Amino acid sequence: MILGVLLLAFAGLPILLELRRRRMGTDLRRRAEGRFAELSQGITHYDWLGPEDGKVAVCVHGLTTPSYVWRGLGQGLAGLGYRVLIYDLYGRGYSDRVKGDQNSDFFLRQLQDLLDDQRVTGRFVLLGYSMGGAIATAYAARFPDRVRHLFLIAPAGMGDLTNRRTLFVRDTPVIGDWLMLLFFPRQHRRAVEADRGVPSSVPDIVDRQLEELGKRGFVGAVLSSFRHMLKSPLEPEHRAIYEAKLPVNVIWGEVDDVIPLAAMGTLTQWNRTAQHHVIASAGHGLTYTHTPRILEAVRAALQNPDT
Repeated sequence: MILGVLLLAFAGLPILLELRRRRMGTDLRRRAEGRFAELSQGITHYDWLGPEDGKVAVCVHGLTTPSYVWRGLGQGLAGLGYRVLIYDLYGRGYSDRVKGDQNSDFFLRQLQDLLDDQRVTGRFVLLGYSMGGAIATAYAARFPDRVRHLFLIAPAGMGDLTNRRTLFVRDTPVIGDWLMLLFFPRQHRRAVEADRGVPSSVPDIVDRQLEELGKRGFVGAVLSSFRHMLKSPLEPEHRAIYEAKLPVNVIWGEVDDVIPLAAMGTLTQWNRTAQHHVIASAGHGLTYTHTPRILEAVRAALQNPDT
């Protein structure tokens, strides 16, 4: 009897922990920098950086770190005269926790809804980091006439997910959800804390990442992205971008243990005209740890008169 109660309590622990996290709403959003748009799927948190008359650059963040990951690089792009749009993907930051499979269509709908809401009608520079690189790739492949230049920073989409435990969680309904709720927060906290003390262009980047773990729906959104957006390689999309002759620059971290440098060879096979730049000693947090080096690579690429 006692053993059964203990087992039942242990089984319900992840759900209890999730229910104790703060629900996204007005109280949390009072702390947010930027603005909010009511789109077809829900509320999206966004912000603009740079001169109002600048060419538009749109930045898509990755799996776990919301739009503030771009604030350092975004200010650098603003200094180059660009009008920079950053936003939180659903399930992250201050955007709504939207139900549904977080696949390519899910994320492209949010992006297109936001562009329509903000009346971005012309061509723009598109930047994607980590999973945001996969989203940006999918968008550029579907709407190549909208994208002026594509920048991918440590991009997902080359089939790099090899951890057996992660694959089991991704591919196993119910049990996988339970394991994700129970173990992911501790693993994510450990990984984020490893960057504490590392120079960053985004103040308090570690504490801000840890805050996400206190928001209800964050862990589920990460799992849904694992199961959908990050499940399949994006070979057709990269080949479509190549056929469209869209300018692509890819920036890699030399010691990235999340998106290994070996992925560069795979992407090169799919798009022979993509230009690659490797930042020495950079890990997966290069967007905020090596901001000047990334900005230098972006600026050099954008000096092309066609951009």
